[in-house]
Amino acid sequence: MKKVLIAGASGLVGYAAARAFIKAGWKVIALSRRIPPGLDEAICLPINLRDPRTLDALNEHLQGLTHVVYAALYEKDDLIAGWQDQEQMTVNLAMLQHLMDYLFERTNIQQLSLLQGTKAYGSHLGPIPVPARERLPRHDHANFYWLQEDYLKAKRAELASSKPWHLTILRPQVIFGESIGSAMNSIPAIGVYAALLKDQGEELHYPGGPQRVFQAVDADLLGRVCVWAATAPAARDEIFNVNNGEPMDWASVWPAIADALGMKPGKRKPMCLAEEMPKRQAQWAGIVDRFNLKSPKDLAEFVGLSFQYTDRNMAYGMESNPPPLSIVSSVKLNLAGFTELVDTEFMFRRFFKTFQDQQLIPPKDWYS
Repeated sequence: MKKVLIAGASGLVGYAAARAFIKAGWKVIALSRRIPPGLDEAICLPINLRDPRTLDALNEHLQGLTHVVYAALYEKDDLIAGWQDQEQMTVNLAMLQHLMDYLFERTNIQQLSLLQGTKAYGSHLGPIPVPARERLPRHDHANFYWLQEDYLKAKRAELASSKPWHLTILRPQVIFGESIGSAMNSIPAIGVYAALLKDQGEELHYPGGPQRVFQAVDADLLGRVCVWAATAPAARDEIFNVNNGEPMDWASVWPAIADALGMKPGKRKPMCLAEEMPKRQAQWAGIVDRFNLKSPKDLAEFVGLSFQYTDRNMAYGMESNPPPLSIVSSVKLNLAGFTELVDTEFMFRRFFKTFQDQQLIPPKDWYS
């Protein structure tokens, strides 16, 4: 049985990747400070990558380990500002170095998939080329992506003669999935917002700003890309953009989201979710009790920093139509052999139904 280590297994990408590898028949070692539910078939270890001393818990599980998916991430409480914070960059580099120095010394890693994102193209700083392609020159700005990538490429060169291995870099855009408490997952953020409105007898108003075009990524699709990249010769030492295969804007998918949540789409009513939702903590706790939900009563524990992330993606506070958030080409990935696509409306319906089925948000058919 092939064996893979997933770093950041409780996060949006790591959780989906762990489940995808399990489904594909791999043995999975899942690393995370908090152990996520639903990974009973994996070896789950509560390791803090900021503290290299905790890595010794890996020792007895290293035999046969050949692959790594690195999806661990450190974010500042002020999410958006943190993307340009030097300490955040330093910590993210150190976390990767701690793990990989440990593994390279003790195992024969064959392939590593590293997660980046469209900030690699400078999407958080201003407009980017449309479409952004993997062959573009490196965008000149400080980013932990570059620190991690340079470290890994230096290690690959150092080990080329003794322990050769391959690096695949994946660049998804706005990811949606099943994780809770994540920094960047709008599914629980929208689910909470909708439940609070429905509790007040309101329709699902759109809380964002003007139309903004971008591309969504189904976390489960990304997980399957990770499985493909682990063994595909065409993925070796390459960079791939990843998305569902179509652009979207919130206005187009809002009716489907509303229907999935058992609501009617409402009006455009801008609201800063990061500021307003925490004020309704008691209301959310009451909903959790009323429906005997399994989600945390504490909004920060359930939603993480994702209210901030959702505000940004919905262009809250912008007065005129902003440029596209990021439109990138996924042609390279398709030509390399991974050709799956996802209907984004179906994706939203599926994830909200999953949250309902798992009793993380109220059922679709309820009335205040």
